[in-house]
Amino acid sequence: MPLPALVRQLGAWITSVSEALHPDCFAFVMAAGIISNALFAEAYHTLSGLLLDVNVLSYGWLAILTALRSIRFPHLVWLDLTSPYCVFSFFTLVASNDVLGAGFYLRGVASVPLDLWILALFTWLILIYFSFGVLSFRNGAHQADVIRGGWLLAIVGTESLVTLGALIAHEAGAFSPTIFVLSHMLWGIGIGLYAILIVLIANRIFYFDINPSDITPMLWVVMGAAAISTNAGSELLLAKSGMSSLEAIRPFIEGVTLSTWAWATWWTPLLLLFELWKHGVHRMPLTYTPMLWPMVFPLGMYSLATLRFSLAADFPVLRVAALAMLWIALAAWGVTSLGLVIVSWRSFRNFSRSNVADRA
Repeated sequence: MPLPALVRQLGAWITSVSEALHPDCFAFVMAAGIISNALFAEAYHTLSGLLLDVNVLSYGWLAILTALRSIRFPHLVWLDLTSPYCVFSFFTLVASNDVLGAGFYLRGVASVPLDLWILALFTWLILIYFSFGVLSFRNGAHQADVIRGGWLLAIVGTESLVTLGALIAHEAGAFSPTIFVLSHMLWGIGIGLYAILIVLIANRIFYFDINPSDITPMLWVVMGAAAISTNAGSELLLAKSGMSSLEAIRPFIEGVTLSTWAWATWWTPLLLLFELWKHGVHRMPLTYTPMLWPMVFPLGMYSLATLRFSLAADFPVLRVAALAMLWIALAAWGVTSLGLVIVSWRSFRNFSRSNVADRA
């Protein structure tokens, strides 16, 4: 095929990919980023650096696709934004900025993490009220399912701001106290939202009929939200704000952080049981879907949260669990990435064949 024709075909395929882009696409950045950060914390710097490189390229690529979709298909973006089922997926935009910012901070970069945190905070301020407004005014009895809707991504986005905020606060000069206070406030908001939404999810799971199709990878965000709340609380404990009002609530933060870590740990075997019931008992095939990334992210998040909590609580035995989960998360990321590559190649190949057939 001549080069100009190939370029036109590639451009048309990219446009089709942007049209089908899911609002939680930045979960890929979250998954790769959190595993990279956990590897760095465990001193696997080379492997961590490779994942960071992948993450930076992926962040840029997804930003381009998102911008293209907003320009070429604004009606589809608006449909997602006004859907109670989809709107919370946009919180992956918030969390991906914070996870990527934390990766840069770990490597001694000062300015970029602060910029990413401000961008994430601005996005969160818009989404947090818009999303719950959509949930309040547009949700009907059958429009959103708490199991499949990813509502807890709002908590993931909120607590990600706390995690990065606690890291960069000391670098913010005169704004340091403001960021520390805001981070503590956001941590409390995230905990409050988790307490509300987890009751709805537990009620849906334990008191209504469950079909195999109800058990989606998005359900793992239940564990991921608890894990990132643990990580956020641990970062607040390790940050040493130096402000007397904030230091006074450290025992409360430590107690709640222990509870969220225990809650994340409790959910993990139950979620595995659900997957066994779906794929083992009902024999539903396990195939690649973009929703797998919100499943990979909690695995990496649990590893890093366990490590940070072991440092905050001075409980080093937890590092064994953190390291074990890290390798599980890395393996899950590798397998899911392979699925993404295969699906992307098949998509491009089928698109090319379709174009050739149309011209013929």
